[in-house]
Amino acid sequence: MKFPVTLTPDEGGYVVTFPDIPEAVTQGETEEEALRMAREALETALEFYFDDKRAVPTPSAPEHGQRVVELPPSLSAKILLLNEMALQDVRPAELARLMKTSPQEVNRLTNLRHTTRIDGIDAALRALGRRMEIHLSR
Repeated sequence: MKFPVTLTPDEGGYVVTFPDIPEAVTQGETEEEALRMAREALETALEFYFDDKRAVPTPSAPEHGQRVVELPPSLSAKILLLNEMALQDVRPAELARLMKTSPQEVNRLTNLRHTTRIDGIDAALRALGRRMEIHLSR
């Protein structure tokens, strides 16, 4: 997932905002520093969505020349899982029952700070009637 960012020059630096995730705001003295800070701000803001079990907005297409923050595949997969759970109104305990596993395991799958094997996320999506596909692109 690639989220477009808006860099706004400000007194001695840049303010970074995300059109799709208004909770994510940060700044840096240079563009490079602002973009480094942007990923951390985005991940922190995403925790609010996960804590509230709210679907994460789909990233909009960046405008020509607009910078983006690309999330790692494992985090993107967790977002897809959270969004599917929200869409189907499935709570972690119900998903655990569907997967024949413990609620703690499902909580780990939906915890941004917990390292998760992609196979676990795939199993959760399959329990929800979905299938993950992986593609290469340039």
